[in-house]
Amino acid sequence: MDMIDPQPGCSGGAEAVLGLQPNSSISIAYHSLFGTHNDLLLLEVDEKLLPEILHERVTLRGQPDEDAVLCTASKTYAVKFVGSSNSLFLIPPIDKKVSDLCKTKDDNNMVVASVIKVAPGCMELVEVAPKLDKLKLLLSQNPYSFSETSDMDISEEKEKTGIGLYRWDDLVDRLQASDEELRLGLQSLSAIEIDGYWRILDDKYTNTILNMLLHNVILNDWSINALKEDEVVGVLETDGFPRNIATHCLQVYCCKVDEGVGVCSTWKLDERRVCVHLAREILKEGKLKIEIFMEKWMRKVPDGMHASFDMLEGEVLTEKLGMETWVYSFSVSSLPSTPAERFSLLFQERAKWEWKDLQPYVRDLKVPGLSSEGLLLKYTRRTQPTMDAEPIFSAR
Repeated sequence: MDMIDPQPGCSGGAEAVLGLQPNSSISIAYHSLFGTHNDLLLLEVDEKLLPEILHERVTLRGQPDEDAVLCTASKTYAVKFVGSSNSLFLIPPIDKKVSDLCKTKDDNNMVVASVIKVAPGCMELVEVAPKLDKLKLLLSQNPYSFSETSDMDISEEKEKTGIGLYRWDDLVDRLQASDEELRLGLQSLSAIEIDGYWRILDDKYTNTILNMLLHNVILNDWSINALKEDEVVGVLETDGFPRNIATHCLQVYCCKVDEGVGVCSTWKLDERRVCVHLAREILKEGKLKIEIFMEKWMRKVPDGMHASFDMLEGEVLTEKLGMETWVYSFSVSSLPSTPAERFSLLFQERAKWEWKDLQPYVRDLKVPGLSSEGLLLKYTRRTQPTMDAEPIFSAR
């Protein structure tokens, strides 16, 4: 196909090129509107994503200082520009009337396809993990606390300033994540929607309502495996907690046993969630000898529950100081989700990690197209003195 100047005759659009047969050719010319057209970009799309784009079920998200991402309902994709050594010609479609006219011309009246832009490359979509680290920072600006009114109205001052208060649309605008990924992120932070704003409860409030729930279990002789929702929520309301906060407490620290058709739902206390929360509260005091920590922990654990140190994987670390073992808080939930940042902080905490200690802090890392082994190869150096020895990981 040779590029020629515009000439008289019938001009063909994209349809003329799409209809080319093997071993045939067509002449092309500069369109009358030919130019750089920086507002036009080519996007290469996998077939499985094509319906989402054609039916306008995707959005571009990102702040002005961030690289844009494309989000479907459930996934996030980085938008990458890929240059090409070949020229890519953009040929727009032509008007239907002109197209019909072209078909009436004889063989000597040559069809010419008009090029409106020469593109140096195209944009590609690469699936990436959602960027949700900012979510905790945003919601931590203004956690829900005892100082707020019991009827859960946002004070006029807070409503006016809007500091640390975010509605769903505000979070969508600020975070590079699909709707489904954002909802999972809110769930992982135990966030609750209050008066249209997504909030997290401050530590003191969370600890108080859980302790009140555990106290009422003993006081009312409730079974920890058969808590009646209406009864529990009613008692917590009497204790001064708003109804939706009381229900939220059940959702965070219990598992639903029975949906309850025509009657109230039944819940049971989640052993691991409750025990981990109690351990976190104890370790707020700082580093403790493991014997002292276990003694305090066992005293706090409700009757009928069985706490074991294995529950605290990804929550605490131990270290030997002389003949004694000490335990301190180091929660995976406080670490960044970006692999490079995560490994950097891990190796700041410890220069060398045994696999049994490292694994709980990296198993949640998800990078599309890269396996767990690939992550370790990229960010760590593995050594193993003998075949029988546990592998040791250090910074690469």
